[in-house]
Amino acid sequence: MIHEHAYELVTDDLFVLLPRLVPGSDVFLKIEGLNPAGSVKLKTALSLIEDAEHRGVLTPGARVIESSSGNLGIALSSICAAKGYHFTCVVDPNTNATSIDHMRALGAEVVVVDTVDANGGFLQSRIAHIRRHVEADPTVVWLNQYANPANPRAHYEQTARTLLKEVQHLDYLFIGVGSTGTFVGCARYLREFSPHTRIVAVDALGSVILGAAPGPRRIPGLGASRVPELFEPGLADDVVLVAEEEAVRECRLLARSHGLLTGGSTGSVLAAVRRRADTLPPGSRIAAVSPDLGERYLGTIYNDDWVERNLGVLT
Repeated sequence: MIHEHAYELVTDDLFVLLPRLVPGSDVFLKIEGLNPAGSVKLKTALSLIEDAEHRGVLTPGARVIESSSGNLGIALSSICAAKGYHFTCVVDPNTNATSIDHMRALGAEVVVVDTVDANGGFLQSRIAHIRRHVEADPTVVWLNQYANPANPRAHYEQTARTLLKEVQHLDYLFIGVGSTGTFVGCARYLREFSPHTRIVAVDALGSVILGAAPGPRRIPGLGASRVPELFEPGLADDVVLVAEEEAVRECRLLARSHGLLTGGSTGSVLAAVRRRADTLPPGSRIAAVSPDLGERYLGTIYNDDWVERNLGVLT
């Protein structure tokens, strides 16, 4: 199949079966990282950009700004390069150097904000930086993934629809929360078309999205130091908080047992599935969303020195 643009190469129907994770049940891991941007955020980014274009906010040569911990920034860098928009991505010290290099290679400007916010993270500081930037220059377009309905719409129309089409009968969906766009879009779709499916929201310890106490987090992609405007807590039937040590352990186990490198968000989601395994009825059909693959984390969650320095020795 020939496409005109790289951002059209969305791979939305790939799954890996993990039969041993929950004995007696099937776990379908939805692989979102096999596209040119390397993550589920390609769908989010395209939806945000096309929505702004349709509303007349983005015109040829426009300048775009957004906050990202890495994946959305890479996706927006790719799309903006293809469409001719100047893009500035506001990141923080937890963003992988590889991700920053990736964005810059695609022509994006990257600004690193290192001011810790009131909840011990950087998201509020990143957003404050963007607000100051837009106030100083109103011609710059902030897409605002945290409040923009185009974010969950992408996953209502694509991610969840494909998920249900491929897995068909689905008893449980485990899905991480960050900007919460993927979670909200998928949950809304399943509430409408598969109301029996129980939806489990997965967050990182130290994130405040699910009401836990704030704390430091070192692995990007999951959680936040503020609750996104998009979040709808009533969509979750259950919540699981996962320590970063557990996430790293699951990533490494998956790599060595299935030959698949994934990011920390995937490790968190699989740790949540394992945590709930004893409570899931035999014969359950369980899906988990893997937002990205692991190559961009080789220097962190797959690096023994980094793990020992930041998280302690893993058992």
